[in-house]
Amino acid sequence: MSQKEDIVVFGTEDILRSLCDSVTKVLSIATQGDIRYSGMVQRITKTCLKPDIGCFVLFDGGFSGLVVINFSAQAAMELYESYMVSMGMAKGDLASSHTSDEVSNVMGELMNQIVGDFTGKVARELQTHITQNQPKMLALNKQVMLSVDTNLDKPEARRVTFFTGRNNIFYLELAIDRTEFIKLNDFEQHEAPDPDELLAQVNAAAAAPAKAAPAASSSEQDEFLRSLGM
Repeated sequence: MSQKEDIVVFGTEDILRSLCDSVTKVLSIATQGDIRYSGMVQRITKTCLKPDIGCFVLFDGGFSGLVVINFSAQAAMELYESYMVSMGMAKGDLASSHTSDEVSNVMGELMNQIVGDFTGKVARELQTHITQNQPKMLALNKQVMLSVDTNLDKPEARRVTFFTGRNNIFYLELAIDRTEFIKLNDFEQHEAPDPDELLAQVNAAAAAPAKAAPAASSSEQDEFLRSLGM
């Protein structure tokens, strides 16, 4: 086998798969449920925030990109309730609407944990570093769709369908610069965190969700929408 044939290339779909694995890992552990994603991926031309809850995170560094997750009200409430009940909360004490600040806080923190797990894998597997901003979570009216643009030179966008344990659906969208990582030398990867350790981190972070991922106030949402030209 030639040296050229030995070269390992890590491209957009590989990065997307790694991100999808982080989503299923974090949400499955946090909710103690079965989170899975479709074996098919869609090529899309732009990423959008859509009802009922849209969340996005920007990352930069070794490569730049945008991660968006759009939850239906049913999917968001299932994940929220399963997570809180797994932490010992009584169902009667939980928020009853997906528009509640508490739901946005918890979903925002879970999004933060997902991207944190992903950036850790990027460091181990691709030997590069990316940083993330604080996740932005918005409860959206059904008549509103926001298109979030990033400064990407040659953007590629993908959408993946996810299913919860009760078969509620949510969607992950990824937009990144067109890029390929080529393996030049062998290197050792540090082991990933133990799942129990990850769950402990998620539980600790969500113990005070208002501090971990504060929901946007009405004025903050208005300012954000104005910045997008809405």
